[in-house]
Amino acid sequence: MIHPTALIDPAARLADDVEVGPFTVVGPDVEIGAGSRIGPHVVIKGPTVLGARTRIFQFASVGEDCQDKKYAGEPTRLVMGDDNVIREGATLHRGTVQDRGETSIGSRNLFMAYVHVGHDCVIGDDCILANQVTLAGHVKMGDFVIIGGLSAIHQFCHFGDHAMAGGGSIITKDTPACVMINGNPAQVHGLNLVGLKRRGFSKEAIRALSESYKLVYRQGLTTEQALGQIRARFALPETEAFAASIEVSTRGIIR
Repeated sequence: MIHPTALIDPAARLADDVEVGPFTVVGPDVEIGAGSRIGPHVVIKGPTVLGARTRIFQFASVGEDCQDKKYAGEPTRLVMGDDNVIREGATLHRGTVQDRGETSIGSRNLFMAYVHVGHDCVIGDDCILANQVTLAGHVKMGDFVIIGGLSAIHQFCHFGDHAMAGGGSIITKDTPACVMINGNPAQVHGLNLVGLKRRGFSKEAIRALSESYKLVYRQGLTTEQALGQIRARFALPETEAFAASIEVSTRGIIR
């Protein structure tokens, strides 16, 4: 299961059935869950925890020291859930003590080739980051978020659940839940209707989200006024999630 040319530190903790390819390096303080397959020429540095059935392809670098110039060798962490796929050349860095000290990633995410996840990012479940997507430090991303290839995301930006960014987007503000954005700089282009239907949103929820979107983006209201009207008119968890994703914005939402 472990190729004879792989270098596995004795302090690393690998489940009994983990596969490790040739010339891969696994450092101390690394934990890899059952059913995981690590390809050739991969470097995994700790402290890092990889959940069950993690799949990592060649030349990826997982759990390396972050590129923040303030980083001074502290034992910060990268923690990932189950069933994540990390494709060729992707780089996922650990956190910094100036933030949470941990880069946190949920389960069932796909990181395509050459994706970069910066220090202290928090990513939910079931996200797709296409080729060469770049996340600066401290980015927060909900569940079922899709980012098109070659997109760049400024530090501290937030993405609500079910948001989608088209390829090549330059994103410097927060993206509300269920919204679709694109461009340089990124602008809003309506709801992510195809994604919502695929996720099984009811017609009632989609209609309410459409009306909520219009209140925020089409009625000339202040954000406070729009959120008040959304909560007065609708009592659905979907519209509350949309409103809450706007309310927690610290950089301001994309307009």
